[in-house]
Amino acid sequence: MSQIKFNADGTINFGDYTLTFNDEGFEFDGAILATEHLQAPTQAQGTVSGYTSGGGSPSTNVIDKFPFSSDGNATDVGDLTQARSGAAGQSSAEFGYNSGGNVPPSVNTIDKFPFAVDANATDVGDITRGTYMNAGQSSTSFGYTSGGRDFVGPVYVDIIDKFPFAVNSNATDVGNLTQSRISAAGQSSTTHGYTSGGEAPGIGNQNTIDKFSFAADGNAADVGDLSRIINRHAGQSSTADGYTSGGLAATLLTTIDKFPFASDSNAAFVGDLIQPRGFLAGQSSSVSGYSSGGQIPTLSNAIEKFPFAVDANATDVGDLTRSTVRVTGQQV
Repeated sequence: MSQIKFNADGTINFGDYTLTFNDEGFEFDGAILATEHLQAPTQAQGTVSGYTSGGGSPSTNVIDKFPFSSDGNATDVGDLTQARSGAAGQSSAEFGYNSGGNVPPSVNTIDKFPFAVDANATDVGDITRGTYMNAGQSSTSFGYTSGGRDFVGPVYVDIIDKFPFAVNSNATDVGNLTQSRISAAGQSSTTHGYTSGGEAPGIGNQNTIDKFSFAADGNAADVGDLSRIINRHAGQSSTADGYTSGGLAATLLTTIDKFPFASDSNAAFVGDLIQPRGFLAGQSSSVSGYSSGGQIPTLSNAIEKFPFAVDANATDVGDLTRSTVRVTGQQV
């Protein structure tokens, strides 16, 4: 191994090579070889905390936060601008978003709350239509809502809405799902949003996995199927795969499904939640998926965790501050 020498002029010698610091950074007169790298998490994974916001039976405006670094209970850290359930969740690097939802009736509100401090949400814009039971996705720059149901009518929709993280603004309609659907789950890769499962009008539960691009506005394409025909499930995302957990088929399920982002493919069953649950929230750290709240069929406050590195069952790691259903998930 070459000797490292620290010089009086601030330079560092690595054998025959020199590292020099200047006002613009540093210079190195050799070559740097990277033998291993860690992929930084996208907006769809956090490293610090998971959040649940809103919820129903009765409707609540509570924003709960729980840690990713250790297993533990959630704490109440703020309030949404309205008590509502069935909203879509999005996450930027700095803020959590809660869009749409049922008050009743359904609303088009986009709420934003900070991750850096515990505080209430503010109303920062509107999605294009008041919908609830819609799915949420996040790129590094935009939040998306897809599908859902307009309380007035009622009408099922196939709309894909997009709103910016950089400024407070209304959403725009940028495409359509392959089907009008409610109670689907949302997942996000670095390049695409996914909407999986759900209930289509006049057809019933679906197992369709839709994919739409973050790079260009456009319609979604059907790229695979979940292992079960399902709705009312939660969505989670690792850097490599999309997940669904729980949900309702003929009965409430414990199913954890996984499908790859690298190729268009069907999902596979990879584990179980502890309790069969529907209308639950999903959160994602860089290493684990989380499922919180929901209906078992009584209301639940459980926070369950399953690993991304291996296919395995979930474990109970804490509790929300209250038992609630149709709750929304975010992460930082």
